[in-house]
Amino acid sequence: MLRTNIFIEERQHQQIKEMAERENQNFSSMLREVLDEGVRARKRRQLEKAAEIMASEYTTDKELTAFMALDGEDFLE
Repeated sequence: MLRTNIFIEERQHQQIKEMAERENQNFSSMLREVLDEGVRARKRRQLEKAAEIMASEYTTDKELTAFMALDGEDFLE
């Protein structure tokens, strides 16, 4: 693990502290958990955005739609 100093708002500190107390964790481990959840959520949103972009490409790009006949599957349904 690495040690780092960050500035957070008072309300953030209070929220993390309350969550840690409810879940019987220390503040640091709860903050790490919240950070991990935030990173996962951000990655998921990025993947969803990429999938939306590719969905339109997949239905309009003739080179990509050619593979549908090979697959025998409709990936968008």
